[in-house]
Amino acid sequence: MDKVNLTEKFAQFDDYWHPRIVGELNGQQVKVVKLKGAFVWHHHDVEDELFLIIKGRLIIQFRDKDVVLEEGEFLVIPKGIEHRPLAEEECCVMLFEPVGTLNTGNVQDEKTVAAPEVI
Repeated sequence: MDKVNLTEKFAQFDDYWHPRIVGELNGQQVKVVKLKGAFVWHHHDVEDELFLIIKGRLIIQFRDKDVVLEEGEFLVIPKGIEHRPLAEEECCVMLFEPVGTLNTGNVQDEKTVAAPEVI
């Protein structure tokens, strides 16, 4: 049982859209990721996702609306809902997802991270 310092974890990397695992509990992985720009439209067939904004601002685009998340806010996206994260400036995010969840969901492209690094 070791405590996790998120500031230290985020300082360990500079790339975007590449989640890292910082914890695991009850079949869920706790991931950290830096985001900037637009991601790919995607959905997850069997997994819900939780996006918690640690630093910055994130827009989650849906086909019918946008949800703006500020620091300290989170959003749970239910399985099957198509979405696209968009960060106009660098944004630091914590994710809670079931083990094995692909960051690009039903899409395979250059941003897909099949085996996130544990840091």
